[in-house]
Formats: sequence, C-alpha cells, structure tokens
Amino acid sequence: MSNVPGISECFRLMDEYEMLPNIRRHSIIVARVAWEIVEGLQNSDPVPPEIAQTDLVVAGALLHDIAKTPCLRSGCDHAKAGAEICRSLGFSEIAGIVEEHVLLGPHDPARRGRGCFTAREIIYYADKRVRHEEIVTLDERLLYILEHYGGNDPGLRELIRENFAGCE
Repeated sequence: MSNVPGISECFRLMDEYEMLPNIRRHSIIVARVAWEIVEGLQNSDPVPPEIAQTDLVVAGALLHDIAKTPCLRSGCDHAKAGAEICRSLGFSEIAGIVEEHVLLGPHDPARRGRGCFTAREIIYYADKRVRHEEIVTLDERLLYILEHYGGNDPGLRELIRENFAGCE
C-alpha cells in the first residue's frame, strides 16, 4: 500500500504547486462531497473496502486538481500531470485517483450495481457534482462541460456524454 498524505500535507502541496484560490476552494468542496458519500456508504452493506480508508478519499479529492494551475499556464493535461506529481511524491494510490478524475477508467458495473464504489469512482462523481465552488446536479455540470469544452465538435461532445455515463 502506498503512502497517503494527511490533510495538512495536502494543503502544503496545494501551496507548493501554487494552486489558485478558486481551484483550492473547488477541491475542498469536492472533498466535502466525497466525504458525504463515504459517510453514506459506511452505512451500506457491504461496506466497500476503500471506505475503511477515508483518508485516501479525502486526500484524493483535495489533490485531484494539484496540477491544474501549472497546466492552465502550459496547456498540459492536468489529470496526467497531477498523477505524475503524486507518483513522484510516492502517493501511487492518489496518483490513480488524480489520473482518473476527468475520465474514469474501466469499472465493474455489477459491483457498482451492488452499491460498492472505489475511491476513484467516488472522487470522479464528486468532482462532476461541483461546478467551480457550487454543488450542482449532474445535468447542470454536464451542460457546463459541454459548453466550455465540447465546442461545436459533435464527436467531442459525444465523448463527454459517454464519459459522464460513468456517473450513473
């Protein structure tokens, strides 16, 4: 198992990687949404193994946009760059979460159908529920992403919709 940073370490890293204040606030709200999901899942049966690791969920949510500020400047893929940052710091589990917070990798629909969600899935969903600093519906967030990132490209817009299907 890899090392998972505590909350104070996450905030130190936000400072070190010069996370803009609005991105920091977004990340804190994503962490709150993820925490609420974890609390709800702790009362489910079966309790997903990742839920025993609430520190992993909270740290992953706080750091999911760790590379967003530098990538806004350089145009890099902030999910991939953030995963590289986390791996370089020895946070391999966090790296996987960061890497998949924009585009969720393959998952087991049967497991999810039983209400068992991984930390990656929880943070992916929580991030989709937060537009800037506001908790919104999935439909509102999808519309925002389509408007800001889909442009007039029907293929890209369809990929965005397919990606959002991971929230179902």
